[in-house]
Amino acid sequence: MDAITKEILALFEEINAIPRCSGHEENIANWLKEQALSAGLGFKFDSVNNVLISVPASPGYETLPAVILQGHMDMVCEKTQASAHDFSRDPISHIIEGDWLRADGTTLGADNGIALAMALVLARHRKIPHPPLELLFTVDEETGLTGANELMPDFISGKILLNLDSEEEGVFITGCAGGLTTTISLPLERAPLPASHKVYRLAVTGLAGGHSGVNIHEKRANANKLLAAVLGSLMDNASLHILSISGGSAHNAISRHAEALVGMPLENIKRAEEIVMRAEEEARRIYAAHDTSLSVTLSIQQEDEGLHVIPHETAQKILSLLNELPHGVARMSADMPGLVQASSNLAVIRTEGDQLVIITSQRSSASSELQEITGKITSTARSMGAEVRHGSGYPAWQPDPLSPLTRRCKDIYSEIFAKEPAIEVIHAGLECAVIGSKYPGMEMISFGPTIRNPHSPEERLYIPSVPKVWKFLIALLASFR
Repeated sequence: MDAITKEILALFEEINAIPRCSGHEENIANWLKEQALSAGLGFKFDSVNNVLISVPASPGYETLPAVILQGHMDMVCEKTQASAHDFSRDPISHIIEGDWLRADGTTLGADNGIALAMALVLARHRKIPHPPLELLFTVDEETGLTGANELMPDFISGKILLNLDSEEEGVFITGCAGGLTTTISLPLERAPLPASHKVYRLAVTGLAGGHSGVNIHEKRANANKLLAAVLGSLMDNASLHILSISGGSAHNAISRHAEALVGMPLENIKRAEEIVMRAEEEARRIYAAHDTSLSVTLSIQQEDEGLHVIPHETAQKILSLLNELPHGVARMSADMPGLVQASSNLAVIRTEGDQLVIITSQRSSASSELQEITGKITSTARSMGAEVRHGSGYPAWQPDPLSPLTRRCKDIYSEIFAKEPAIEVIHAGLECAVIGSKYPGMEMISFGPTIRNPHSPEERLYIPSVPKVWKFLIALLASFR
């Protein structure tokens, strides 16, 4: 491992000692401001805590326009069921296994902490030639692109943006899908738990999960969908009642874990266990490629007096809704082989007091198709008597095949590594889409080191990709003279 990679990873570990789940970026924002102060660099921040650090140009580059290096401060906070990690206070562990860096039972946060580390290391190395730099660090990318959406017209001045939030070294991203999040609320009634019923916990665990944009085409199991299917079989064959239901944790992550508290007569437990066992066997067969640790279990719970169930009619409505809501790829691109054009993710389900809350996220590279999928979800939910709310969403980033920046990046990469980089459009959302819509004329490209399984505890960073990205980045910046 060379010196610059060690420096970047050491700073990344320092960043990972600071809690920074989406919506809780105050500490990392303050840390960034302290970094700017200690380095004698100018900085500013806005009402939502986006941070901009200004790095003066190298000698000979002073008259050039500023180049923006951009990444986001927040991370997806996912952990395994066995992990005792507290994301509000505990540092993320760093474990090196061969060429890979991972955490211990949690997301690593390389998405997108590695961007912060690389940009700050660049700012520290004053002898590296580059134009004036604006290091733009945004908040709450993962849950709503909030930071990008709240940028004011005068916050940045550069017209070239290098987004460091891609996850495959040697691949340049020049476009992405647009997206929209939908929240569904279904009113619930309650009835006393029948005296003859015992309470059990039905759990779907051990799934791979993953990024709902990056991994949606891989047909990984969705714990929410699996749980609904098993509950339906139990309701039809074992006189089951549902007390509560929950699954998933983020709109942009495929659900890895879901569970329900259920009640049923003691004499039906053997039949229920057989149904659960068959469901697990079938799911393991269907999802063998990715979900090798998939498990469906039924275990008895300690009973408390005064427990209430969801009436059978309402429970049937819940299961119908969960089964009918779409999940997965809706359409593949006709123009770009292998690219998902439209998808939806049944992300989160939970009972909250007197209502069931469901969160879905939809993506498409075409705004009309995004609205079409969202419309189907809306009509399905409303037909069950649910209320529907939509987030603000974000636009697609349409690729520019004639972009001078893309050509520059291709030429430099080919010269350094003696091979052509891949130029791709991705199904995941990137802040470039929002920033480009707010700053007309902005030239943009996205790249970064190789990260596997983002948004899941299996996230890992390929260490040898870090110095390659660094070498390309400094050559690109030097080329603007």
